[in-house]
Amino acid sequence: MSDQAVTTLKVVVFGLQDEEYGLPVSHVQGIEKVQYITRVPGTAPFVKGVINLRGVVTPIIDLRNRFGISETDYTDHTRIIIVATEDKEVGLIVDAANDVIDIPVDSIEPPPEVVGSVEVEYIEGVAKLDKRLLILLNLEKVLNPVELKEKSER
Repeated sequence: MSDQAVTTLKVVVFGLQDEEYGLPVSHVQGIEKVQYITRVPGTAPFVKGVINLRGVVTPIIDLRNRFGISETDYTDHTRIIIVATEDKEVGLIVDAANDVIDIPVDSIEPPPEVVGSVEVEYIEGVAKLDKRLLILLNLEKVLNPVELKEKSER
């Protein structure tokens, strides 16, 4: 068992537009259906607001907006992935949360110079799985608190 833990990375796979992304399961606290989001004035445009999640006020970020992808109406497939880093818990709105898979670590490559519309700084790497390409996000960069504050202070 210990060998497998070293050679694979368990990730939650989710969709945004026509791309598949992955987040390490170790950061994911849960996956929720979209619920009422309370707007918070003066926040960055990609911060949709906050939700009350089991008594915890949780900020919600629209990943489409964060990555500069055109926003779309929420559907029955739209999900909020609750992630945690350090002392922050944040919800990420995604088009769909598809599955949880184990990725062989040796299939992960560094991000290419140009990757569609998502800024390279947000990408940890790209995993090649058969005919799928999975973009692995760098959660610390996506949730960069300095950037979150700067944009809201303008």
